[in-house]
Amino acid sequence: MRRPPRPIAAFTCAVALAVTGCAQGAGSTQAENTRAGSTSRAAGHSPGYAPYVSATEAAPTDSAGSPGAYNLAFVVSGGSGCTPKWNGTEAVTDSAVASRISALKKDGATVRVSFGGASGKELAAACDGAGELAAAYAEALDAAGSTAADFDIEGDELADSASVDLRSRAIARLQRARPELDVSFTLPVMPSGLDADSLALLESANTYDVEVSTVNLMTMNYGESYGGDMGDYAVTSAKAAHAQLRKVFGLPDAGAWRGMALTSMIGVNDVAGETFTLADAGQVRAFAQETGIAWVSMWSAFRDRPCEGSSSGGHAPTVCSGVKQEKGAFGKAFAG
Repeated sequence: MRRPPRPIAAFTCAVALAVTGCAQGAGSTQAENTRAGSTSRAAGHSPGYAPYVSATEAAPTDSAGSPGAYNLAFVVSGGSGCTPKWNGTEAVTDSAVASRISALKKDGATVRVSFGGASGKELAAACDGAGELAAAYAEALDAAGSTAADFDIEGDELADSASVDLRSRAIARLQRARPELDVSFTLPVMPSGLDADSLALLESANTYDVEVSTVNLMTMNYGESYGGDMGDYAVTSAKAAHAQLRKVFGLPDAGAWRGMALTSMIGVNDVAGETFTLADAGQVRAFAQETGIAWVSMWSAFRDRPCEGSSSGGHAPTVCSGVKQEKGAFGKAFAG
């Protein structure tokens, strides 16, 4: 997923996944979710809704759908060193960001700090050791008042085995100090499922005893050869990844669904020919409810509005969806 816009005018992983899942989804603590018990959720479960939002800039559509949690995008390295900053530029202790986060929480929603994303340098590629990296993650979490961390790993860093293992060791270290820390990995997916690099990342998490509550699939940007229905692709991708999660973590059918989340890029995607519609959002929501998926999300709340003018020009716009819609319509569709 891309970086939010700058201001413009206007136990083990397998055990944790096996018992994960509460309706609040992304922002809830592991004490509430993954250790609450392993009772299967029946069909008709209401998945949580947790959109990605800018941590630095409010959007009028942030609260559309009344999210139970927000994914705050993104903390990366502030330059070449191991200093965590929002978007690589804003201090995690910035007072304006703190006020922004307080506003998101005021109606009872929780926040999850998302590390990584498609732009900037992920901290695991900038920090020298697991202790230093764990401290950087902790600094950002404490500044946000959050007990939930999302690691959005994609691009070259997904294939960097050294940083993958360093990240796993740092997260495990942090969880030993903070048993309540809820961890999700946000990973790219194809209709054929997770690729070898993503599976290797999950195996690394297993190796270092990281407790993972959720694997969040980025159901978007498949490639120019995928010009069909984006809702169908999301469902197909989820089904393929479900089989993989069962194998990687040794999970039962229901447990693998409970350990999954789905994030779609609304409207016009970065790949030509891919457009995710409101009907697709309804399809994803219904599928998540039917299968017992933990939560659904979108990139992003600040894009959940129509563009000025009649067309996006065929390119994914930064601060609007590029399709005909009412403000906040995607948020309401995902929330159900």
